Amino acid sequence: MTFWNGRRVLLTGGGGFLGRALRAKLESLGGVELLAPRSTELDLRDPNAVRDYVHAQRPQLVIHAAAVVGGIGANRDHPGRFFYENAVMGLHLIEQCRLAGVEKFVCIGTVCAYPKFTPVPFQESALWDGYPEETNAPYGLAKKMLLVQLQAYRAEYGFRGTFLLPANLYGPHDNFDLHTSHVIPAMIRKFDTATRNGDETVALWGDGTPTREFLYVDDAADGIVLAAERYDSPEPVNLGTGDEHSIAGIAAMIAEQTNFRGRIAWDTSKPNGQPRRKLDTSRAAEAFGFRATTPFSAGLSRTIEWWRSQS
Repeated sequence: MTFWNGRRVLLTGGGGFLGRALRAKLESLGGVELLAPRSTELDLRDPNAVRDYVHAQRPQLVIHAAAVVGGIGANRDHPGRFFYENAVMGLHLIEQCRLAGVEKFVCIGTVCAYPKFTPVPFQESALWDGYPEETNAPYGLAKKMLLVQLQAYRAEYGFRGTFLLPANLYGPHDNFDLHTSHVIPAMIRKFDTATRNGDETVALWGDGTPTREFLYVDDAADGIVLAAERYDSPEPVNLGTGDEHSIAGIAAMIAEQTNFRGRIAWDTSKPNGQPRRKLDTSRAAEAFGFRATTPFSAGLSRTIEWWRSQS
């Protein structure tokens, strides 16, 4: 609490899925002077707007959670936009924060930055051992360039930047649009709709064999806040649970929790994405005491309940 009391914090992406959870977490600490401009107030793609905002508001700490994100379909449809906007937002913001004398910068990266065939569990040291999975490579590489920038700025200017690599996030307030959402909200919507309509079949992408690790959004917010307070190193850090779930297994869990009794039809003409994802989470535990606390089944249940309350 002493660290946060009176600290002026700029949170980008505060209106987004992760940003909402971060905003609530920071507000719960008490004493934080929180700046959380929406994109209509601060266009991070505009270098002049970023310069003017940062130099006028003078934050002491910045948490950069703003991103252009989506599932496999959105990444395939907009690789140029996903690369450019995610890269340029971070590049401008980091540079202007350096020039304005910001004390610390926490950048939220992505598990998509890892090579396609990273040995499981993913260790941070493997981040540069290959090219990311093709469907989300532009997004993953754009984010990874911000790690390069932060490490270079620390080496040359002493700028204190931290780079975090969260697992796939899920939870209430996620994006449930079937074209742009990630796998869990898309599945929840499909299975719940099928249950309500009495449909006998739900179609899902791929063959169900890939695995993913999922981190409940409130746990992610806890980890990011802990890192902001306690971690100061150029080395990136994974945030996750260390648990691995197959897409087919997740589909079965969501089908059960939404009372769907029909058949799952796997569309193997659609891409699977990265074959496996599971993080080594030991660095976060050792460096700043972060361990996720939300069981996957419980997190799914809360997410389904929230979706049903909105639909």
